Amino acid sequence: MPQTIVAQATATGLSGLTVIRVSGDKAFEIVDKCFIGKQRVIDAKSHTILYGNFVDYKEIASQARNDATVNRHCGLDPQSPEIIDDVTVSIFKSPNSYTGEDTVEIGSHGGNVIPMKIIETLINAGCKHAEPGEFTRRAFINKKINLVQAEAVVDLIHSISVPTAQTSARQLRGGITNELEKLRQQLINFASMLELELDFADEEIDLISNKELLLFLENAITLCKNLSNSFTVSNILRDGFYVAIVGKPNAGKSTLFNSLLNKNRSIVSEIAGTTRDYISEYLILNDIPLKIIDTAGLRETVDTVEIAGIKIAQETLEEANLILFLNDISLGENFSDDLFLEIQNHYPNSDFLLVQNKCDLVYPDGIAGQARNDSLMFRHTALDAVSPENTIYISAKNQNDLEILKNKIGEFAKKATENTNDILLNERQYFKLLEIEKSLLSAKTLLLEDTVSEIISIEIRNAGRLLGELTGETWNEEVLNSIFSRFCIGK
Repeated sequence: MPQTIVAQATATGLSGLTVIRVSGDKAFEIVDKCFIGKQRVIDAKSHTILYGNFVDYKEIASQARNDATVNRHCGLDPQSPEIIDDVTVSIFKSPNSYTGEDTVEIGSHGGNVIPMKIIETLINAGCKHAEPGEFTRRAFINKKINLVQAEAVVDLIHSISVPTAQTSARQLRGGITNELEKLRQQLINFASMLELELDFADEEIDLISNKELLLFLENAITLCKNLSNSFTVSNILRDGFYVAIVGKPNAGKSTLFNSLLNKNRSIVSEIAGTTRDYISEYLILNDIPLKIIDTAGLRETVDTVEIAGIKIAQETLEEANLILFLNDISLGENFSDDLFLEIQNHYPNSDFLLVQNKCDLVYPDGIAGQARNDSLMFRHTALDAVSPENTIYISAKNQNDLEILKNKIGEFAKKATENTNDILLNERQYFKLLEIEKSLLSAKTLLLEDTVSEIISIEIRNAGRLLGELTGETWNEEVLNSIFSRFCIGK
């Protein structure tokens, strides 16, 4: 029998209120040892709230109170233990609770001392301190949620934008997982019928037509493809749309970084090579989280530290969803063409924005720069491969035309997040979907080759097994440990 567990469900630190969660078969019994109100917890109805005193647990004092049948509604007698806090106690009886077990949520004053003392008292009374994610793990074990929904919980907690939270919430409610579980049951049914046909081989009876099976397999493959194709979008919603600012030293990268964030986050200096490492900050633009990254200037150098910074910058470009390449237009509109072409060739699948910076030094009134942005003029240089609408003229220092740049970045981010499903795929789910798709494609090929039903059923049943691993219908401890280790304690 699992032990009764306890942990603080709200964030630690200074706060007005704190919630401490207790779950397990002895939750009511243990809390009753420490709580004195008008009614005992064990006698209260589910989904009700009691108010009373949480006291320092002592077995002898608790027993004395029970034996003497102290009038709880009259308060504590002089011999009762020390009061730790006035609390509320919310009661959730099995199976109608988050974990599926008897659960109590104690609301106390916040801070560090009171919650710590309450948890310490509950542990002395018989509880065990919960491991990270143990409450949600028990919810999964008790079939309150499946594994995909459990993973949505951690995404919901760590959401960095409204769309991320909304998608995680829909996933937690079971939208797409219901569809996956329905598909799994269909796979099992089709495999069973194919296997059953073997018993009627002599009569040449088909329990399912090839046309019907082919249509089913094609629909299942399409579903898996649509879900796996949303992996990139999921990463953007979860971690942000990565925007890397690159260019030669002193192109104004750190100034642009600060201007986009509207705060002095990165050191700005006229000395080339000031940025030795990358600096990143989040910015929400049109409800999409952007991770803006200021990188070291790219150039030939013998400075060991600067070389390390340039290497990190190059690694950052590998992960970038959009690369902002800055050129110092005061040194010539074509000054950085060689480096820009080199980066374009090295990252052919990346999206680029060519940003002509320091227009205030060339066009002090800003009018010429604005005119160039408005007319979307082509640059008749080696960079003709860059479409004119992807060339922006700005002054990061004076923030001239910065909104034009932001709008353009927003367009790229919006386009990258258009194909959103009601699931935030993680790596485990993504690779499992690829395995499922592989088995389904194999079954389709075998069917088209008129292979015997028994062989086709093996691939279909394997797809069903993999789908069960995806949703958590079948699981192992190693997988669960990996998933729930990412949770915070108390969830």
